[in-house]
Amino acid sequence: MNYNEEALVGLYGGCPWRTSNKQYSKGVIGLHEEIQDFYGYMCPSREEHCLRLRVVKRIEQVIYDLWPDSKVEVFGSFRTGLYLPTSDIDLVVIGRWSNLPLRTLESALLDQNIAEPSSIKVLDKASVPIVKLTDKETEIKVDISFNMNNGVKSAELIKKYKKQYPVLDRLVMVLKQFLLQRDLNEVFTGGISSYSLILMTISFLQLHPRQNAFNAEANLGVLLIEFLELYGRKFNYLKTGIRIKDGGTYISKEEVQRDMIDGHRPSILCIEDPLTPGNDIGRSSYGALYVQNAFDYAYSVLSEAVSPLNVLVNDAYKLSILGRIVRVTDEVVEYRKWIKETFPPSISELDSLSSSTGSDASTLSAPASDTDSECSRGNSPNTGSKVDDRNKDRNAYNNHNSNQNHHWKKPYKPSGHVNHQHNSRGTYPRGMNNNNLSQNKMKNAQHNTNSNTQNNNGGSQSPGSRVQGPKRKKFVSHRAPGDCMR
Repeated sequence: MNYNEEALVGLYGGCPWRTSNKQYSKGVIGLHEEIQDFYGYMCPSREEHCLRLRVVKRIEQVIYDLWPDSKVEVFGSFRTGLYLPTSDIDLVVIGRWSNLPLRTLESALLDQNIAEPSSIKVLDKASVPIVKLTDKETEIKVDISFNMNNGVKSAELIKKYKKQYPVLDRLVMVLKQFLLQRDLNEVFTGGISSYSLILMTISFLQLHPRQNAFNAEANLGVLLIEFLELYGRKFNYLKTGIRIKDGGTYISKEEVQRDMIDGHRPSILCIEDPLTPGNDIGRSSYGALYVQNAFDYAYSVLSEAVSPLNVLVNDAYKLSILGRIVRVTDEVVEYRKWIKETFPPSISELDSLSSSTGSDASTLSAPASDTDSECSRGNSPNTGSKVDDRNKDRNAYNNHNSNQNHHWKKPYKPSGHVNHQHNSRGTYPRGMNNNNLSQNKMKNAQHNTNSNTQNNNGGSQSPGSRVQGPKRKKFVSHRAPGDCMR
């Protein structure tokens, strides 16, 4: 019995990327089709993209009023285009100060009514001091750092690999959502950073033996399953490091950590920084084995779902294959609708978005549209492409389901510091179920390329099976069968 069915399925079925009039194929082809549709659905709309540009420009104005000679740059997922609907905006301020003016910026953002007062935080003791805030008008979260040039360089490097591997953005969007809903998308919550995930995906595509990762028509279902198999079962985290420079290779951890900063403190996940020799991108990911466990679980679920032995009982038309490991909550759907209805882009914004296609991100102080993307960051906002048509079908289908099964709801309106992606969850103490997790850690740390014969523990105790439902008004924690007490 599923004790959390309402939270998992919600008003929109948890899979709003699926359209009512599409006959999905069986097996791995159906998974490929769903990944394409998921990517098309999760790509930001014109309204969402223009709204983020407005947030950036408002904050830029505050910064330039304070320090006219400074420079503001966008980096991270907004610059690369690999951002989910609720992702943060990352900004860096370049200037000359004897002491970083974190508190000065905090006061100015509050005085100008930019930041939600309860949301603004100054992390001046962090390794990278930042000002964190939530935009008062839009509920978009923003992180502002000072004099950190590597973020912009890293974003430009990722954009280069996006052009080299047309499937990269589709895989990354699915994997980011997968980790996000399991609280494994941040280092400080026991997960891995988006940058680490992207470098792992690039390495996988560089060294992938069969599917042609340079081909935009490569089967995404096969690639996703084999990515999960590699990092969930086969990759030897104990002895192997990842390098993407010069075409990519695996390297001995001992070799790479000899030349690295803090090399005397070996990390579980070792990824050589392609821009800064001696820097291990994964060194702070102390919970990397939880991520491995989640990948292992997802591999088990998807490989079983697409198996020829199960395609007759797994009706791809009625049941989502991708939805077995990835869900989009009602609150995200409602938030995106609210943005579309509340913040229509102006004609000048649409003209700027159209003229910026293929240009450098700096022209708009935010990422330019990528010509190789079929989502709204690229051609679809301006040409009325087939992606827009698919979104119309989805909206009609979702509205039909909403009217059929539920009473009318007021339009979404954000209130307070709302996390639009996660359900309020209870505490998952790591101490519980320690026997299983300890055994899994020891087993997973010793995986090598011959380990695919080992039994998968993707049953009720796998952290990969914990899917968060939509946020509830009352903060009641739910736990469905298959959820893990982390």
